[in-house]
Amino acid sequence: AILTRRTCYKLVHLDLKGAPPRVEYLYRLIELFSQLGVDGLLVEYEDMFPYDGELKLLQATAQPAYSREEVLSMQECAKSKGMEVVPLVQTFGHMEFVLKHRPMWSLRETAPCVGTLNPHREEGVRLVMEMLRQVVALHPGSNALHIGADEVFMLGEGEESKLWLASPGCTVEQLFLNHVTKVAQAIKEAWPHMTIIMWDDMMRGMSQDTLKASGLVGLVQPMLWDYTPNLDVDTTVSLLEKYCGAGMSDLWAASSFKGSTCVYTCVPSTQRHVDNHVQWLKVAAALSAAVNLQGIAITGWQRYDHLSVLCELMHVALPSLAACLQTLSHGRFSAEAQGKVAERPTSIHHERLAELTVELNSMLNSEDIRFFENNMFFRGWFSPYHQQRKMVSPLIAMQIHSQASTYLTTLQEKVAAVREEMVRLYPESTAQEWIEEHVSPVTAPLQRITEDIRTCANEMVPWNMLPL
Repeated sequence: AILTRRTCYKLVHLDLKGAPPRVEYLYRLIELFSQLGVDGLLVEYEDMFPYDGELKLLQATAQPAYSREEVLSMQECAKSKGMEVVPLVQTFGHMEFVLKHRPMWSLRETAPCVGTLNPHREEGVRLVMEMLRQVVALHPGSNALHIGADEVFMLGEGEESKLWLASPGCTVEQLFLNHVTKVAQAIKEAWPHMTIIMWDDMMRGMSQDTLKASGLVGLVQPMLWDYTPNLDVDTTVSLLEKYCGAGMSDLWAASSFKGSTCVYTCVPSTQRHVDNHVQWLKVAAALSAAVNLQGIAITGWQRYDHLSVLCELMHVALPSLAACLQTLSHGRFSAEAQGKVAERPTSIHHERLAELTVELNSMLNSEDIRFFENNMFFRGWFSPYHQQRKMVSPLIAMQIHSQASTYLTTLQEKVAAVREEMVRLYPESTAQEWIEEHVSPVTAPLQRITEDIRTCANEMVPWNMLPL
């Protein structure tokens, strides 16, 4: 298998639907990826692509989408480092950034499920093909295209699907395969040279015979994703062998260096991601010669989906990426691999921001701060019962107020430093979102406590007589 050879093809996933790097930072990341031995980029633009015409409404509003010139220059930068760019465009599931817009509501499979396209509407296929046309036109040097198709939630639950499924022999599996095959065939007709890659998860439960008869054989290369540190090697090998036995012998693996631990994680666990890559190496070593493992996409999700919160940002996950790449090169995260990670090129701003993010995250998760309302003094002398009846000890209120104020000041100083560095690398909207999601839920209760103490204590003792 290719993963066990020196020619292992490594794609790094750039998920731009959250915290899209400023263009200058993107160039620095590409330079860093090149020095770490990356062969290509799997770029998932979502609303950061400069769609035009009727699709202009798909562009981001929180910050400007990349311009056409920026998309082209990013590719030139990657090409100058010997890296290919593979665009990823969702064509079935996870189309939240498209179907959230009112003019597109009628193209949803079900009204509550914002991500899944109705596979029965010709307008839906036309929409997908126009998205692909615009993306391919702006990637003149690309020979591969990833069409997504993972996690097509609620498929078969729409009214048109229910009618279709009522016919003999019609299944949800067939419904999925029909749409993907239609899209893949249209891509091949428009761009015969294009290699089509797709996520595999919707096909995992399908029989080999179903896959053989699907029409996808020879059209697509499945990419099997598993981001867990305890990935089941035997099950994964069996899945890849099943796809191969169905005639789809050109296959991909997908691991992760961030964005797969928890939907709101701030700082990745490098060991967790290294363990995931160690398991993938075991999978590669156990595959039969018939499986042509093309390479591995090392994913780095910025969000679980378009409507979820930000995961770990790129700057704080680069050590994890470096460790994962060295694990693939050395077969394990050895002392030699650790040395290579320590030698990785640095950027003053992302290193400083990474340090600040880790420090702030540690403070935000400190039990003394996060669970301040559970401490002995607060629960013992400033409970809701005490507050409602104004039975507050001014002396202890002073202690509580002092401690809460100290924590607030320390946090605010650290947040200001994080924001200052973050806006150098990401849009202002990213810094604002990150702070509101991760910092505000911790500082708001502390702020409220200081205000409540001031109100209660003022009614018992003249406030200007208290040293608060």
